[in-house]
Parts: sequence; C-alpha cells; structure tokens
Amino acid sequence: MIGKIDHVGIAVRSIDEARGFYEAMGLEVAEIEEVPHEGVRVAMIPCGEGRIELLEPTRDDSPVAKFLDKQGPGIHHLCLASDDVEGDDRSLRDGGYRLIRDEPTRGAGGSRVQFVHPKSAGGVLVELAQPGAAGEEDR
Repeated sequence: MIGKIDHVGIAVRSIDEARGFYEAMGLEVAEIEEVPHEGVRVAMIPCGEGRIELLEPTRDDSPVAKFLDKQGPGIHHLCLASDDVEGDDRSLRDGGYRLIRDEPTRGAGGSRVQFVHPKSAGGVLVELAQPGAAGEEDR
C-alpha cells in the first residue's frame, strides 16, 4: 500500500553543481551514494517529510544519461513510499498497468524499487519504493 510521497528524482549532469541551489535555500545533502547497476550517483536532500533526489549518471548508457540526452536536466520521476512493493507490483500488473522491470529490484539505501511506465501513469515515471536494510541481498 502506498503511504506518502517519498521523493522527487531530478536528473542532473553534476551533483556538485546542482546541490548549490538547494543549499542556498538552507537544505543539506544528507548522503551521496553510487548505485552501480543503475549507472547513477544519488544525492538525497531531506525536505520536510520527503526528500529531493539528485541523479547524476556515471555511465553514458544509463537510464539517467539517456534521459538527460533527450530531455535535459529536470524532474525525472516521482517516488511513492510502499509498505509492500511486491504486492503493489502484482496489483498493478493485474490491473493491466505497464511496469519497467520484470520484478522489483534493489535501489538506493537498500530499498526495494519498481518503476511504472509513464504510458501507464499519465506521462509520469513513477517509482514505488519500500525501505530496506542496506546490504541486503537482491531477491
């Protein structure tokens, strides 16, 4: 079940350059992490109950690099917090919605994640994320 907006993902060419804007408004980067299988560096910026996620590609063939080439910097996705990402995955599939991956995978911070294709979500890439422990094996 979806409980809240977890974060808004923003594609940037450089975290070091982009973070200055948020820091000028009094926000602070809490952590920076590389997610090698996604080809991305991620900076999490707490903001109220949610977060802003800056996404910097680490490879030219990563989804974020392709997004930047096509769209330029900007909002990449909306992430909704789930308490059962596998269950939400099944429910959406059963409802005929198109998902990006065959099954949820490991994301930043050890979370379990799945993405809903923009064609099934009103033109918005939607990520579903369930918190998990860092270092857990991917199922």
